[in-house]
Amino acid sequence: MEFKDYYKIMGVARDASQDEIKRAYRKLARKYHPDVSKEKDAEVRFKELGEAYEVLKDPEKRTAYDQLGTNWKANQEFRPPPDWNAGFEFSGQRFSGGDASQYSDFFESLFGQGFGARFGGGHEAAGRHGAAEGSFHRPGQDHYAKVLIDLEDSYTGATRTITLQVPGVDAQGHVSMREHKLNVKIPKGIRARQHIRLAGQGAPGHGQAKAGDLYLEIEFRTHPHYRIDEIDVYLDLPVAPWEAALGATVKTPTPDGLVELKIPADSAAGRKLRLKGRGIPGKTPGDFFVVLQIVVPPAANDTARDFYHNMAAQFKSFNPRARLGVKT
Repeated sequence: MEFKDYYKIMGVARDASQDEIKRAYRKLARKYHPDVSKEKDAEVRFKELGEAYEVLKDPEKRTAYDQLGTNWKANQEFRPPPDWNAGFEFSGQRFSGGDASQYSDFFESLFGQGFGARFGGGHEAAGRHGAAEGSFHRPGQDHYAKVLIDLEDSYTGATRTITLQVPGVDAQGHVSMREHKLNVKIPKGIRARQHIRLAGQGAPGHGQAKAGDLYLEIEFRTHPHYRIDEIDVYLDLPVAPWEAALGATVKTPTPDGLVELKIPADSAAGRKLRLKGRGIPGKTPGDFFVVLQIVVPPAANDTARDFYHNMAAQFKSFNPRARLGVKT
């Protein structure tokens, strides 16, 4: 999938005001409208313009696009990096899958069904404002953001200061950002894609109506040691060859502290050991899995090399590639 430069398609600078973008679109839309244009690629250009304008006219979508576009150029191969949208606070105005699918694969990958889900799609509160649209006292709109937390916070619970970036338009018509700083209580046992609701932290209400709510969607930061699969947690544990062959009890880290893990004798690389109930806490806790990785000491000196030569002689009938049909 190629990265699309919407600013180039619209013929505007990256710092163009919202009014400049609107004027550019009107001018180019008249030029390339298939009903009146004599340009041979008018239909394609008109569709590209519509897609670019759909993003750049909206400060929230434009901010999301700009977040990705800093290090990309038109026609480069592109895949959205994981958690690219974390830390941005958005309103409830999102695309449905049907709206997004009328545009390119690039557009749909950013603003399709995943975009709606990432920013709180499915909350009943998001649609509650329509009934009051015509009245002076109108509740504030709900807001949504994805935030990254450490795995350990889910094991213990924590209070963290989180700073969100909120897109908006300044007095000169340029997209600007303001910070929204919050002290958030992270409940023990929270899992990826669950939400924390912060009452009254969304958009302010009109008149005497109350403010909207802010929904924080939880994701875990990439951990240097652990992998997370729903409620289960995995650790690749390095062990020495003699520990795997003879069996051993080794100290093993988990997100809630060290444990003494018994490694059975004759364990092979890749063997999976389960610590029941030591995954992410909850009414039904997950499990913690240890995957054994055998680490071979280096033959860094004559003594070590002699050891390996003796080992080779001792196990000369052993064929580690026998299951591949390869003879030694």
